[in-house]
Formats: sequence, structure tokens, C-alpha cells
Amino acid sequence: MRAKLIKTIASLLGLVVLHVSSSGQSGQKPTPPDSDDVVRVYSDLVQTDVMVFDKQGHFVNGLKQEDFELKIDGKSRPVEFFERIVAGSKSEETQLAAARGKAAPTSETATARPVPLDRGRLIFFYVDDLHMSAGSVLRMRKLLQNFVEQNLGQNDLAALTSASGTIGFLQQLSDNKAVMRAAIEKLTPRAGMNDLQRPPMTEYQALQIDRQDIDVTDVFVEALMREIPGLPPDLALNQVKSRASQMLYQAASNTTNSLAGLESLVRSSGKLPGRKLVFFISDGFFLDNNNGDAMYRLRKITSAAARSGVVIYSLDARGLVASLQDASTGAPSDPTGRLERGSGGELLASQDGMYALAKDTGGRALFNTNALDAGLNKALQETSTYYLLAWRPNHEAANDEKFRKLSVSLPGHPELSVRVRQGFFDREAPVPAKKSKTQPPAQPEQPLTARELAEAALRSSLNEPYPITELPVAANLGFLDVPGRGLRLTVSMQLSMDSLTFKEEDGKLKGEVDLRGVVFNAQGTAGSTFVDRLTIKASSSEQLQRSNKEIPYSYEVFLPPGIYQVRVGARDPASGKTGTDYLWIEVPNLAAHKLTLSSIFLGQRLATQTQSDGAAATNLGANFRADGRFERNSTLRFVLYIYNSALAANAKPDLGMQVQILRDGEPVITTPSTLVPTAGFAEFKQLPYGGDLTLAGLPPGRYVFQITIVDRVGKASATQQARIEIK
Repeated sequence: MRAKLIKTIASLLGLVVLHVSSSGQSGQKPTPPDSDDVVRVYSDLVQTDVMVFDKQGHFVNGLKQEDFELKIDGKSRPVEFFERIVAGSKSEETQLAAARGKAAPTSETATARPVPLDRGRLIFFYVDDLHMSAGSVLRMRKLLQNFVEQNLGQNDLAALTSASGTIGFLQQLSDNKAVMRAAIEKLTPRAGMNDLQRPPMTEYQALQIDRQDIDVTDVFVEALMREIPGLPPDLALNQVKSRASQMLYQAASNTTNSLAGLESLVRSSGKLPGRKLVFFISDGFFLDNNNGDAMYRLRKITSAAARSGVVIYSLDARGLVASLQDASTGAPSDPTGRLERGSGGELLASQDGMYALAKDTGGRALFNTNALDAGLNKALQETSTYYLLAWRPNHEAANDEKFRKLSVSLPGHPELSVRVRQGFFDREAPVPAKKSKTQPPAQPEQPLTARELAEAALRSSLNEPYPITELPVAANLGFLDVPGRGLRLTVSMQLSMDSLTFKEEDGKLKGEVDLRGVVFNAQGTAGSTFVDRLTIKASSSEQLQRSNKEIPYSYEVFLPPGIYQVRVGARDPASGKTGTDYLWIEVPNLAAHKLTLSSIFLGQRLATQTQSDGAAATNLGANFRADGRFERNSTLRFVLYIYNSALAANAKPDLGMQVQILRDGEPVITTPSTLVPTAGFAEFKQLPYGGDLTLAGLPPGRYVFQITIVDRVGKASATQQARIEIK
């Protein structure tokens, strides 16, 4: 039985050789889905997403295009495109493409990456750790951990990024909770501003001194003169002002870095379809126009958010604040209360920039509350639905950069509140070119061959922050332990033959595709790499139609335990189209002697194939699919290994197994708990198990296939999941 199960795993890994030349392996192709609804495409339109709430804070449905009035710089503009959209819905990308003046996905481009049937959100957490205390960082780590465990939905993608960049390679979009947990662990308090003079001066006090506040300035001048008897008042005043200027210079640098990082995140997210939700988390910062350009940067972020479809929610990590004054810091003696009077506006001033980011991008500010979990949950809920308005810009504007004010109202519904982004730059200022130092002319290099140019283009595509979807490519990762060799990671790819360009050569049709894959560790260090070119030949187009339409490819590498990202790419050298996919996986440490499961390897058996007994699944009539897409009325075959199970008195394990299929966290299929068979196995350190589960009756959509193993002897349990889509 064990030999048969091992053969089943090999079969499910897609190790099937087709009529493809080169060292690669090939496979089949999915049937193109039906075209989505036809959406009229308007050229050169600007989109504006709007949320409308009643007095109870509930989203208002049922509004029509004529209910809205849109104005730019106080002048009305006709709304030429209107739609109510659910974030992450199947139609969102098509509707947004129409509003942006782009062609709606055709049946050809739609196959590049299937639009999710179920709701999924794009969520970014930008932690401004350059402006956060140690206590705030610890609170935010707990908040983020709760989000990962309780609010990260089945089809959601989330990323944790920081202003300091301390999270490093892990600050990428992922649906892998292990990756999110590892990113949160990297979030640590940063050193504050380097001001070691006594008495301590806060940034807000330095700002008041710079703004010539007499009371605050006199307190520090008097304190300095007491510390240095005989110091002339003029010299003391100059030293206090110099100290304040140094603090504000450093503070302005921190604010610039924080806002520059946020702007970069907002701009790069514009490459992703749909609406993006960004949580800006900070202890606040001050808008100091004398020493920095914070106000200008806020407007740049607002404009970039409008172009990228980003809504920002600002969270004050300090929670409910009674006072920003800390008596333990040794504040200067002030019996007259001048400092206390001057600090009255500190909290609001520190929140001004955060409030502007939220309000001007159509989001909301979550301030002065310790219930940040509730605020975050409400933000996730209220941003799930919105109205999309598109309008034609005025191209008579000058070429100079100008910030345009945008407003949307409901003249017939004064009882409703409208949340919309507040403006945008009519034209983005060009980034000035960097002047390069004079260098001697480079020696002429040997020109690259066409093959080398193609490989360079594919290599470059894997450095992009987000996957490219021009060419249909799907990937899957799976690990298992190979006795005597260690943990083996299998990278499986699947390409659509119909997406390739075939040319006639010597009376035959020939198509090619370049493949590349790179394995990165959690620090972003590249390790194992594979490069290949597949060649597909056919005597005629009829033979191509009769052939297997999906091209599988697999690559194996042995790795130590840890978190890894695998980036794979495919490029058609004839058309130049490229497709990439990024996947994360956590390879466990089996030496910890804890109950652990290998990856689940899934295959499909159609109704015409003979069904197995459902207990051991030893038949080989199942086809592995890297894209995880299965026919609605097929039978799903699964195989996995159970590691480190405890042994009972009879020297055998006692394991129970249950299979569930989940949708949006809710089980739609739950099998009865069954005993994992152990007969025929001599040792149980690695126990294979497999079975069949029919998919009949499940509607199309995205699901999670979950297996739970309970070790009754060791009183432990382990769960493994795999994402599937039923078509």
C-alpha cells in the first residue's frame, strides 16, 4: 500500500512528459471562461469612488446617478459612468477598467488570471514606526496579530510595511498567515530623536520656539541660565533656538521619510486592480512648513491615492490620550504653568496630518480610542461597498502642476453623509533626472543574442513588486520529507498552450516559452534558480486542438526549515507577453518532534474514472492541477504525509482524520471523523494518507480544502490547507 501511495504522490505532482522538447516538462490548458458583461468604455475618464452613509453609519444602497453632484474647483461636471461596486467582486476589475478608459477584459485577456468569484480585499498596513513609542508598537503588534487570526479573509491579500523598512523582504502582499506573523515579529520600536540635552525638549516645544512662542522660549532660556550661571540672556536664547532648530531638522527628516514611504506604497499599488485600503498607523507627526514640506507631500499622496484607487484610514496608535506630558522625563521647572498652557494644542497638532490623509482620500480617522480593534473591523466593513463615478477632465488646464479640489454631494439627501477624496493634482510633476558624473566612454560590449535578451526580460519581470498577468501562468508549492535527504519543495507551474504564439516552421507549427523561477528565503536572499525553454511542435492546427492544452512544469529543491517565497515567470518570446506568480510557503521543522502535516497534493478524477474505496486512494487516475481549479462534478483526490505521530502501547499511532471544504471561513462540507489506517506499515514516523471527495453539488467559486489530524495518543492536532477553485 505504501508503494502505491508514493506513486500516487508522484502522479499528482504532474510528472508527466508530453510532446514538448527541451529539458522542461509540459501540460494542459484551462478552457477560456465566457466573456464578462459588456461594459461601455469611455476614453480618458477619471474615476472617483464614493461612500454614502446614513446617520447610524450604515452604507446607503439604492442611490442613482442623478442623485450625485460632482464638482471640480467648485464647477459642476457631468457624471458619465456610474456603478455600485462590491470590493473584490467579479465585476470590479471590469468596471474600474471602463471608468479608467481602458478596454474591458476580453476572453483572451481574462484567461491571464481568473477574477475571483468570491469577495477578496487588498489591505495594506503602513506602520509609521519613525513616529511611534515602544508602547504603541507593542499595542499595534497585538492589533495586527488579531487581524491575521480573525479578520484576514479567505481571498484577502494583506501586507505589513513600515516607514523604517525594518520588515524587509516580508513586506509584500500575501494570504499566508505565517508570513504575516513573521512580518509582525519584525516590527520593533525605533530609537527616538537624538536629543540628550537637559532639560528635555519635545518636538512640539521646539516647534513653538521656532514659531516664536514667547512663553515656551522663556521657560527654556531661564532653565539654561540656571544650569549655566552667568550665561548672558542673548547667548542662552541663541542656544535654545539652535537646539530647537536641530530637533526640527531631524523631525522633518523623519516626517519626509515616513510620507515618502507612504507615497511610494500608494503609487505602486496602482498596478493592482480594484480598490485598495491602506491603514496608516502612527503616533502622529507635526506639519512644519518652515523646516520641511509635509503639506506638499500630503497633497501628493492624496493625488496618488486618487489615481491608484486607494482609501486611507488613519489609526492613532496611542489610543485614548489624557495628556502627552510625561512627568518622568524631567521636564523643566515651570511653576507659572507656561508650558502646560502652551501644550494645550499638541495632541490635535500631532493628528492634523493623519486626519488630512484620511479625509482627503475618502477614509476616516480613528483617534482617541482604546477600541482600535473595533475601529479596524468597522473600517473593513464599511469600505467593502462603494459607488464609482467617472467624469471627463478639463484638458484646457495649464501644463503647470495644480491641485484640484473635488467635491461630491447629494442635494436631495441632506440627511446622508458623503465620504470622498478631496482632490488631486491635475498633472503630476515630472521627477527631475539625476545628473550623472562625467565618466569616460564605456567600451563597446558584445551585443546580446535574442535568447539572452529574452532571459534578461524575464529575469527583470521577477523583480516587479506585484505579479504580471499578461500571460496565463499558475504555480503551486508543496513540501514533503524524503528519508535520508530532507525536506523537498516541489515548484509546479501550469501554462496555457492557447496563450502562446505558434509560427510555421519547416511545414510544422512551433511555439516556445521561456521559464524562470527563483527561491528566496525570509530575508530576501535568492537561492536555487531554474531557467528553461520549452518548445511545442505540431504538424497542424488540428493536432494542436486535439492535444493536451495545459503545459505542466515542475522543479524540485531541498531546503532547511523556514519561510520561503518562490517567484516563477513565463515569457512568450514571439509576442513578448509575460506572466509571473509569487507564492509563499512555510517549511516546518520536523526535528521539533511535533505533529506535522506535509503539503496537500490534490488531483482531479472525472466522473468517467473508477472511484476508489475512499480510504486509501491508491488508484492513479487523478491529474494534478497547479492552478487548483477543478470541475464541478469531478472527484477531488488528496494525498499527504503525517509526521511525528505518537505511538500507543501497541507501538502504533491512533490518529483521527476529518476533511472540510470551507468558503469564507464557513464549512460547506464536513466529513465524519475517520481512523487513519496503519495496517501494512512497518514504521510510522512518516505515515502517508490519501482519499477522495466528490465536488458534486458545490457551486462555482473559491474554497479552502482543509484536513485536520488528531493524535489521540499525543493529545495533539495539526491542520493543513490548500486553496481550490471550482469552475
